[in-house]
Amino acid sequence: MGMSVGEKSGGMNSEINITPLADVMLVLLIIVMLIAPLLQQGVDLTLPEAANTTDKPENDGQTTLAVTADGRFFVENQESSEVDLLNNIQAALDSKLERVLLIKADQDAQYASVMSVLDRLQRAGIEDIALITERAVGSGGGGAGAGGD
Repeated sequence: MGMSVGEKSGGMNSEINITPLADVMLVLLIIVMLIAPLLQQGVDLTLPEAANTTDKPENDGQTTLAVTADGRFFVENQESSEVDLLNNIQAALDSKLERVLLIKADQDAQYASVMSVLDRLQRAGIEDIALITERAVGSGGGGAGAGGD
């Protein structure tokens, strides 16, 4: 029976130790996971509640239009004037994979401003539109829902 006690040449170990690299990568991964949800926050809105909603998760292929309580419009979190609104929506839709427009209107937003936008969108031929609401308490399941047009 023989046992190897080491190399006979007595040289240094030439293997690379990747443990510190793995530690740094894990720390960076944790930082990205903590910061990513903060970057996705958009316009501060209080969405209206609706009992009859269908859950459809938002994704990067959809365009978002937000209408604030004071009547301001945001296309993809960028403020847009009412004059440029349709052009900005068209440009955002053209740059996305899906030509879906999600409208998030604050519950205190003027009904007339939301209907005006919907009317202009319909005249422009944009028909794949969903309204984003909060699921009403007690209507089963939690979270946000999107009701179709």
